[in-house]
Amino acid sequence: MVLVLSRTYFPDGTNGKLECEGKFICCTIELPWKNNEKRVSCIPEGKYLLKKRYSRKFQWHIEMVDVKNRSFILLHPANNAQKELNGCIAPVTKLSGPGLGLQSRQAFAKFKNLVYKALEREETVSLIVQS
Repeated sequence: MVLVLSRTYFPDGTNGKLECEGKFICCTIELPWKNNEKRVSCIPEGKYLLKKRYSRKFQWHIEMVDVKNRSFILLHPANNAQKELNGCIAPVTKLSGPGLGLQSRQAFAKFKNLVYKALEREETVSLIVQS
């Protein structure tokens, strides 16, 4: 399964639209682009593999594999990129400003369900990040 994240960059945050085979899944929020600096920048555009991950903080969520010069880049719920993200991507139901969104838990549940079902079918799940 191939997912496509199309980004729009702003000085205060990055907003995106997540699709699978041309079908809209949800919006996304991220930190602004700051040359891939750890904890303050969104990640570079490119193609990444996704896998299941568990932590006590986020429970079951999704990790992006092999992000250049970065580790533990996750997809997890958040509504404010500046306050809640350190380079990760948050699915949101609705965008409310640059790097800001609403109802992230609902959007994340929908996204996670789609990805986990594909992984359970032993499909490779990749995410193309583009502008």
